[in-house]
Amino acid sequence: MMVAVAMMTAVSANAQSESNMWVKPMVGGTLATVTKVNDTKMKFGLVAGAEFGYHVIEPLAITGGLLVSMQGTKAKDNPAMKDFSWTTTYLNIPIMANYYIVKGLAVKAGIQPGFLLGSKVKYKVNEGMGWIDFESTSTDNMKKFDLSIPMGLSYEIADFVIDARYNLGVLKIAKDSEKMVDGDAKNSVIMLTVGYKIPL
Repeated sequence: MMVAVAMMTAVSANAQSESNMWVKPMVGGTLATVTKVNDTKMKFGLVAGAEFGYHVIEPLAITGGLLVSMQGTKAKDNPAMKDFSWTTTYLNIPIMANYYIVKGLAVKAGIQPGFLLGSKVKYKVNEGMGWIDFESTSTDNMKKFDLSIPMGLSYEIADFVIDARYNLGVLKIAKDSEKMVDGDAKNSVIMLTVGYKIPL
């Protein structure tokens, strides 16, 4: 009986490992900035969500996900302003083709629609008699829809997946240039996550 149970367990585990479909909860961090804005630097944020995957053929899989991502940028201090931090939060939907070069290692690329969930700007302004804090959560001048091209690599260790990708923004994130440093500003995001594949 013990041998039979062991054999059934082994068969079940093998069937799960060869499943063509899976869901992958994932969490990690972002290093983001906004292009066309002078004197900016990368801003750290968090990203979390899940992706669904399907193996079409042996080397190729398609994934689709829902990720809540903190993006934005920081700016270098100057005599008139300091501690500038702009945090934007998006619900991103990456749809990607994953090509496995060797077992466990995949290159990936696709398209990523995104929807703005919120924005927060904080900085200090020098009014001559001291620094005054300024904060705004307005999204009036921001476009609610974004589009990026994600590309990167992933590596699987057992059922854990380390995923590194770059999201290249292709749409302007501002409605006009009057309230932004540059109306051509676009998102630019590096993302690193760890996920766990659950066969379906």
